[in-house]
Amino acid sequence: METIEVKGKNGNSTIVIDESFEDVVKYLPPKKELFIITDKNVENLYSDSFPKSPVYSITPGEASKQLMYIEDIYRWLLHNNADRNAFILGIGGGVVCDIAGFVASTYMRGVEFGFVSTSLLSQVDASVGGKNGVDLDGYKNIIGTFNQPRFVLCDTSMLQTLPHEELINGFAEMIKHALISSPSLFERLETDSDKLLSLKHSLLTWHIAESVKVKAKIVSADEREAGIRKLLNFGHTWGHALEKVTGISHGKAVSLGMEFASRISMERRIISSRDYLRIVNLLKSYGLPTCMNINPSIVFNAMTKDKKRTNDSIDFILLEGIGAPVIEKVAISELENLIQPKGKA
Repeated sequence: METIEVKGKNGNSTIVIDESFEDVVKYLPPKKELFIITDKNVENLYSDSFPKSPVYSITPGEASKQLMYIEDIYRWLLHNNADRNAFILGIGGGVVCDIAGFVASTYMRGVEFGFVSTSLLSQVDASVGGKNGVDLDGYKNIIGTFNQPRFVLCDTSMLQTLPHEELINGFAEMIKHALISSPSLFERLETDSDKLLSLKHSLLTWHIAESVKVKAKIVSADEREAGIRKLLNFGHTWGHALEKVTGISHGKAVSLGMEFASRISMERRIISSRDYLRIVNLLKSYGLPTCMNINPSIVFNAMTKDKKRTNDSIDFILLEGIGAPVIEKVAISELENLIQPKGKA
């Protein structure tokens, strides 16, 4: 078991790697009334081990991150007499963590909350860092808060029940963390791919902890994304646009976004073609896509509405090498030229 701290302006968050889900009661604050938000899949698998409390179970999937569904959760809390002494526990993957964190941050101007993170994607990314958001008209996390959970428990044994598609979503974020932080971590992901895909416990736990440490260090230095936290958006600008227009999973979209950003970096000659190919090959080794048959103009139009856009440019994360990210303000017009097929104006 390993403990990692994220330092926030209004309090710290403790991430505990390889803690048993059934021990969550040790982390709950005394004298607070508990309310659980989960999804139906997690409820079916683990509800017998839930702490005794009212439970609200959402439909699994990104479609549940809509304000009209959030309103139902507020009403459920009111119906159950939840007051400012309430504690909200999200038990689930990234969608549950986003919803539980957003609800807790806004209900009665904010109550305490924590997470039991049940998917690889949420363990290495969604549950860590204090971003809590919901979607609007297909635009991801366009409404949200910065607010740290009191704790996050990552029980790696729960990953055994995940479908393969859900696992590779998490591997995409692990690759992202390596690309923006450490050539040696990237090399380990190259070396360990087969064992990680087979969920070798000790190795998986080590990689999850290393990935969380990357994000925790960045978030502690820049909680509200005024500077280096933007590095965590590597692959997400193009990826979120793809996610909106195609409906593909977050991890696959981020994989395509990382290929896109790496290709721009290569075309600008700030990374070598060898590094670009290593990135593409690593993504493929984890079963992640690096190309998609879609009109890039459709994706571009969605990308221009990204919340990272400022006037006529977007903060884009590029690479000067593996483990060497750089934040570039890229003009919308330049991006439009980059997506056009060669030889066309």
